[in-house]
Amino acid sequence: MTEQGVPYMSHPRIVVHGVMAGRPGRPPFRIVEIDGQVVGEAHAVTDVLEAAAAHGITVHDLDDPDVVRWIGGGKFTWAQH
Repeated sequence: MTEQGVPYMSHPRIVVHGVMAGRPGRPPFRIVEIDGQVVGEAHAVTDVLEAAAAHGITVHDLDDPDVVRWIGGGKFTWAQH
């Protein structure tokens, strides 16, 4: 039974954290976790897709919260504000 008024919280296999400042001469990046383990840095959406594929995950919809959780901005957020 579900509680009324309680928002649904998915538990996707892929979590992309907020943008972090790059070191001098390096662009900003986002940390990518798969199944609770940090797997690397992403500088663009393609890096997220490549990390997923390397772990046997096919992503059909980057906007599906059951597939990917974007923290600190969505798939188009790759610079600090």
